[in-house]
Amino acid sequence: MSFKIIIDSCGELLEEWKKDSRYESVPLVLSVDGEDIIDDETFNQKEFLEKVANSPNCPKSSCPSPERYMQAYDCDADHVYAVTLSAELSGSYNSAVLGRSLYQEEHPDKKIYVFNSRSASIGETLIAMKIAECEEAGMEFDAIVTTVEDYIESQNTFFVLENLETLRKNGRLSRVKAFVASALKIKPVMGSTKEGAICQLDQARGINKALIKMVDYIVKSAEDSENRVLAISHCNCPGRAKILKEAIEERMKTKKIVVLDTAGVSSMYANDGGIIVVV
Repeated sequence: MSFKIIIDSCGELLEEWKKDSRYESVPLVLSVDGEDIIDDETFNQKEFLEKVANSPNCPKSSCPSPERYMQAYDCDADHVYAVTLSAELSGSYNSAVLGRSLYQEEHPDKKIYVFNSRSASIGETLIAMKIAECEEAGMEFDAIVTTVEDYIESQNTFFVLENLETLRKNGRLSRVKAFVASALKIKPVMGSTKEGAICQLDQARGINKALIKMVDYIVKSAEDSENRVLAISHCNCPGRAKILKEAIEERMKTKKIVVLDTAGVSSMYANDGGIIVVV
């Protein structure tokens, strides 16, 4: 059976996927001071980070329309899957589901399933990798859906941010708390709940100590790690991602570790120097 995997642009694409018609990124739109920036192959991370740093306002994102998802569903593949960032963080999931309903009114036999990643960024990438693995193993559509939903349930997302300004600007961190954190160089260790909402797990003084604490959480959370792929996405800090990868490898065995730079939406949330890990 042929398949297609659609990932909203909060998820990073592997390099080989960018040349493979079975994978499609559906872009969100980012907005800084009224300027709209399409989160597609034209996205320039350096320019975007500079715009965000120079703006007193919070950058925003808008999800793809149901019509845009309908365009992506309109293909010859027997099985179509969409992977979106957490429904707790964006309307992308609801838009993808509505697009599927509208598309299936005209194509009722088309097999389409929308996965709420309950994560973001590299978490979506891992889910797409799992779907492809199941498809290539010859599994039936319903079995793939069940297997991947179970996989999503077992995922854990962690992140540490160098810069807390975006969290402050979007109201997730008070101005006073952000000021104190910056003055004392306190870095929160963040994670996601099972529902896909953001939560603070811990904190440390300085980015390096925060990363060490994050590794502790990763090691504690990863069951059967030698059979799992772990993924790291970083916002403009490849050296930091490399050090983190080596620290994880010293503490636990994994099937594979994937490292990617953040795309547009993930860059907006992570900000310059941010690190995201999903296992």
